[in-house]
Amino acid sequence: MSASFRDNAEFTAAQMYYIQNRTMEHIAQELGISRSTVSRLLREARDQGIVRISVHPPTDRVSALEHRIRQLYGVSAHVAQSGVRDSAVARADATAVLAAGVVDQLMQPNTIVGLAWGATMTSVVRRLPVREVQGIQTVQLNGAVNSQPEFMDSPSGINFGMGVVEHFAQAYGGRAHLFAVPAFFDYEQTKQVLWRERSTHRILNMQRRASVAVFGVGTFSGGTPSQVYSEGYLSREDLDQLNAEEAVGDVCTVFLRADGSWRDIELNSRCSVMPPDVLGRIPRRVCVVNGPHKVTALRGALEAGLVTDLVLDQASANALTQGR
Repeated sequence: MSASFRDNAEFTAAQMYYIQNRTMEHIAQELGISRSTVSRLLREARDQGIVRISVHPPTDRVSALEHRIRQLYGVSAHVAQSGVRDSAVARADATAVLAAGVVDQLMQPNTIVGLAWGATMTSVVRRLPVREVQGIQTVQLNGAVNSQPEFMDSPSGINFGMGVVEHFAQAYGGRAHLFAVPAFFDYEQTKQVLWRERSTHRILNMQRRASVAVFGVGTFSGGTPSQVYSEGYLSREDLDQLNAEEAVGDVCTVFLRADGSWRDIELNSRCSVMPPDVLGRIPRRVCVVNGPHKVTALRGALEAGLVTDLVLDQASANALTQGR
């Protein structure tokens, strides 16, 4: 067999085998050679670089979703894997465990961590590892005092706020700083006066010095309503006004529309958290989302540029990337 014929035969055999998916027996019959010759031609095609084979780890659905979210929104995405038969409780637990691991990797000496409160955040902090990190300080990002008369004696919101911040600090041997103000003020003027008090000003300054913020998203449509909507923080009139202003949810009790806008939503002037443009200056902002019913609110947070690191369950990730 001449060198020229052999080179052509190697290419032809390789093309038939790897591209056209022909069997060695079929190739041998068509080329009028033996099966062993076909095998030798294929081996020589690989040795000479005519055929180059690479092996890659399998791209599973979770990895593909994380990659797609990074492409769409420019955030670091972490998707908690779940099966179609997993319960909502199991999915929530998997998301909280993954989020705790993501947050733990960000804990460096002398880090100031800003924390929102709520059911999702409570679940995350309970799964943090217990280890000593020098100089960790945690600061509550949004107030939790409930001003609605029928709920003023309920400690649930206050306990959520204090519990998240204190438990996080205890996990790392750090110090907690609580924000003892209402979640929402009745009057913007009252808020402005309280914001001039030295005790409040100290907390506000610490919030701005945070290098890590951790929060969820709240929503009042579909699924289980978030804490701020189910514990009487908002009146019926407040909810009607938010619907009229096309709000889809909140981050740290700042309300957002689906396009990320927030400035002209009236209730935001009376909320206790820093404005989104200030929150967005914190270098690492970890958002934890559990449940597809929160995806519309999550899109608002992403459009507002409030997220650098996103942790979510697989069902929510599927919904977030659907149609994009």
